[in-house]
Amino acid sequence: MHKATMHEAKTNLSALVELAQKGEEVIITSGRERRPVARVVAVPQSKSRGRTPGLFKGTFKIRHDFDRPLPADELRSWLGE
Repeated sequence: MHKATMHEAKTNLSALVELAQKGEEVIITSGRERRPVARVVAVPQSKSRGRTPGLFKGTFKIRHDFDRPLPADELRSWLGE
């Protein structure tokens, strides 16, 4: 864990962010008593590799009329009438 005063943090922000990216926790302190006021840590990176086209192919079927207009009474229900 690395500690830095508010002044040091303003002056060396890039270096402190690099420390956080490397997994270190940075505590920013304030005042003469150097009380902790903020913590700088890296944002966890997503482990997702993105989408895979066709991943669910054949898992479910979409009916040929899935986009037909709603019946009038159901449409009125959705519209709160």
